[in-house]
Amino acid sequence: MLHPESEPRLYRLSRVLCGVCTHLLCSAFTVFVAVLAVPGSSLFSWHPFLMTLAFSFFMTEAILLFSPHSSPVAKLKHQVKSRLHWVLQSCCVSCAVLGLGAIFYNKHVNAKPHFSTWHGLVGVVTVCAVVLQSVAALPLIYHRLAKGWSLAKLKRYHAAAGLVTYLLGSSSLLLGSCSVWFTSSVGGHAWYLALCPAISAFTIMSQVTNAYMAKKRLQS
Repeated sequence: MLHPESEPRLYRLSRVLCGVCTHLLCSAFTVFVAVLAVPGSSLFSWHPFLMTLAFSFFMTEAILLFSPHSSPVAKLKHQVKSRLHWVLQSCCVSCAVLGLGAIFYNKHVNAKPHFSTWHGLVGVVTVCAVVLQSVAALPLIYHRLAKGWSLAKLKRYHAAAGLVTYLLGSSSLLLGSCSVWFTSSVGGHAWYLALCPAISAFTIMSQVTNAYMAKKRLQS
């Protein structure tokens, strides 16, 4: 990756501002949904809260750890960042699985059809993807599991798969903002907060693609 100090100052400043805004937006959206859902007030309330916590907060922060411009732990060693990334991703997977379980049981109790909307279908695919992505990442932590595989290639595959999973998560959150529960609970300009996942997705996509484009330039 190109060193941040080798980049033009205006470009570097814009990247820092985008990163800071992403930190604020993902946190603000998570708090907003938590206030809206009031987790614990009903079985359903855990679903939007846990899913937003998983994909808007934990997964976003797990990826931003490696940002050269806006990582909150930029001065730590890469190995320490990787461990923190693993912890945050574990929290993401746990919340996602519990959130899926909450809505599944809620629909079962109320005799409603499962995965009957685009939000439901994309959501269950996203949860499956994040679980598989986390399991597939184990060789990056325990290198003895990567027999016959290049760690550099595994990291590229992990980054690409992680980006796809993150975009699925963001899409699921956006589709959730079109649900009957969300539209009936939110009024006025507050609905625009639902765009936070889309804005965060652009920042994450830019970070991942720029990182690997920079590596290719250095290798060429």
